[in-house]
Amino acid sequence: MIPDDTIAAISTPAGEGGIGIVRLSGKDAIKIADRLFHSSKGKSLSDSASHKIIYGFIKDPATNETVDEVLVSIMRTPNTYTREDIVEINCHGGMSPLRDVLELAVKSGARLAEPGEFTKRAFLNGRLDLSEAEAVLDLIRAKTDESRRIALEQLRGKLSEKILNLREQITKICVFIEAYIDFPEEDIELASKKEIIESAETILKELESLLKSYDEGRFFREGLAAAIVGKPNVGKSSLLNALLQKDRAIVTDTPGTTRDTIEEYLNINGLPLRIIDTAGIRESHDMAEKEGVKRSIRAMEDADLVIAVVDGSEPLKDEDIEMLERVKDKNTITTINKSDISFEENALASRLLLYSSHVLRISAKRGDGLEELKKTIFQSSVKNWKEQKEGVIVTNLRHKIAIRSAYDSLKNGIKAIETDRPLEIIAIEFRSILDSLGEIVGAVTTDDILNRIFSNFCIGK
Repeated sequence: MIPDDTIAAISTPAGEGGIGIVRLSGKDAIKIADRLFHSSKGKSLSDSASHKIIYGFIKDPATNETVDEVLVSIMRTPNTYTREDIVEINCHGGMSPLRDVLELAVKSGARLAEPGEFTKRAFLNGRLDLSEAEAVLDLIRAKTDESRRIALEQLRGKLSEKILNLREQITKICVFIEAYIDFPEEDIELASKKEIIESAETILKELESLLKSYDEGRFFREGLAAAIVGKPNVGKSSLLNALLQKDRAIVTDTPGTTRDTIEEYLNINGLPLRIIDTAGIRESHDMAEKEGVKRSIRAMEDADLVIAVVDGSEPLKDEDIEMLERVKDKNTITTINKSDISFEENALASRLLLYSSHVLRISAKRGDGLEELKKTIFQSSVKNWKEQKEGVIVTNLRHKIAIRSAYDSLKNGIKAIETDRPLEIIAIEFRSILDSLGEIVGAVTTDDILNRIFSNFCIGK
């Protein structure tokens, strides 16, 4: 059901800034703002044209006390983000004036917006479909230019266009099958069966291509989780600092300095890398260090990529071997640190190749090998990625699950046609494909799905 009340929220981040915005959306947005706004030239917001900015003051209607000097933007339906009347009150960017203006808006008839409710209204009013609405959140959270580009393409409807085209093709097959159900005295001709199967197999390949794009595309939406692991004092924190080019982690000669995981983001050719520095893995009787080791192991198990660090200035020890055994089945890059003072370098590298296909020599202290490490991180994680990659990219797990469901139903449908299953069974499989793809764009949805999606948004968007 499309709501008919008016919502309000602060749409800018908390804290101090030059400008802060209180946003209202709904049928009474302009009327409510008019109760609070006083133009220095006596202008009324209700009489103002759409998409105009008006200078004036916000005053408390009860006391006539001036709350803030503002610029007010009026945007009339339907040419707005929500397809409702929208008012944006541009205040000074401190929390006190913003809270006061929001409180006055609520007292004058608005309701506090829920997380993502402005975008939810944009969806409910047909301004965006569901995948485009989700792209708004991806755009807000984008950490690199490539992440932003992918989100913007989805916001512009590139994925939606692809899904709607596939649904249209499936609908044609459904109509064909339903026609034979309505006229049971007719048998599907062999030529017609062949045509349906060929069309379905073409769609199957397109769904398969979308599924494959998720394996790498999701990293640009969520970030690639990379854990730096190794025994104490091999230079894990030094490597983190060298990659970030800042002193993020404490570095000392004392083993066990890092007691907890430290996370930071790094941009590698547009790939957001969520890099995690972990506590050194070793046996310890210190309770804090033991907990740190547990968290290190958990981070290592959950990571998309492991950067295993060994000390190149000394032979491998049992702790190194134990760590390498743990990660040998994961996507792992093994680095020989302290290569500037390394000995028996070639023998060590050959031995490490037993545990990892990527072995690099680096010096976190001098910066040697770091560019090669970054290149290897990118290529080992997004092997087939090209700059400005063409085609539709799936980055959202919800979309992948829906496409996988459609893919499985389509395979079942093709098999049912080939084995002369009853037409009703075939029709059920093809209707299921339409429903699965419809979930992506919001043609088929439930309140539970909507609530889960929009609860991830910030209040004010």
